[in-house]
Amino acid sequence: MIIWVNGAFGAGKSCAGRALLDLLPESTLYEPEVLGCGVRRLLPEKRLQEVTDYQELPIWRRLVVETAASLLAEVGGVLVAPMSLLRQEHRDEIFGGLAARGIEVRHVLLDPGETILRSRIAARADNPDQPEADDAARRWALDRIADYRAALPWLGSDAHPVSTAGLTPEQTAVRIAEAVGRGAGDCGIVQTPEPRAETVAAGVLLFDEDDRVLLVDPTYKPGWEFPGGVVERGESPTRAGYREVAEELGIQLTRGLELLVVDWEPPRPPGYGGLRLLFDGGRMPRADIGRLLLPRSELRDWRFVTEDEAAGLLPPVRLDRLRWALRAREQGRPLNLEAGHPAE
Repeated sequence: MIIWVNGAFGAGKSCAGRALLDLLPESTLYEPEVLGCGVRRLLPEKRLQEVTDYQELPIWRRLVVETAASLLAEVGGVLVAPMSLLRQEHRDEIFGGLAARGIEVRHVLLDPGETILRSRIAARADNPDQPEADDAARRWALDRIADYRAALPWLGSDAHPVSTAGLTPEQTAVRIAEAVGRGAGDCGIVQTPEPRAETVAAGVLLFDEDDRVLLVDPTYKPGWEFPGGVVERGESPTRAGYREVAEELGIQLTRGLELLVVDWEPPRPPGYGGLRLLFDGGRMPRADIGRLLLPRSELRDWRFVTEDEAAGLLPPVRLDRLRWALRAREQGRPLNLEAGHPAE
């Protein structure tokens, strides 16, 4: 298990995390920030200049997951990870990757209140040998308060809040331990193990009366998606489409599924790629739309969108697939794609 101690920069995560070790037998401090330092030394300067924060680097997010899994295999027990994670898509990718490896995550949020937070940042002790660096660090932390404030709507519903105003790190650690002991902060993500070879996946496009397409927001990976998933052993892609719609939306499709696109997704390490099929599930009756029921461990939201609106929600590879699927639907014939574009 991992206890992820989240919060604004300067909220006291590291101090509370270290104090928490004394309360949890067989616990180990896991600081993903160390991986950020390593990534800075590994990547060429040109790549580093393309981002403003190492958390934006996919390699860092992958290393967080892989290192956690390796560390647990080495020492076992519980990992305490004090780390600010303020972008929901990063949370989804990291926590989803951990869930795919069978690692439970408890997510807690330290909240000292903004006034106390600012005073803590301002009162940070200087290193006499690096006064300019310390001053820059304080300014950086203060500048990130706006990011924390913007993240509070989703953090408040995802993590268990721990009010730390007036608490010492030791007292905060006690609050965290008590909350985790009660089962608080359980992310509850249900995710199949990561594939070890190419896979076949089936997605289903469902439409409302205005021909807007239904997208869902997974808890375990960044970006929105179509209802669907990996075809199981011995299962046909069509059957997989019916099953996934029933599992993810709580409805049983009564009409047949019409194939729109077959897309070969090339392997891009660490992914293996494979075949991705999109089916037309037709227009949903209003009654079915009103009965949509999402599994909260897997999906947090749904919405019907236009093609232009989908561009702001879908990752590029899935957006290309959707656009060609819509063209195939207009033309009344399936299309064969490779890497999101018609095969030549």
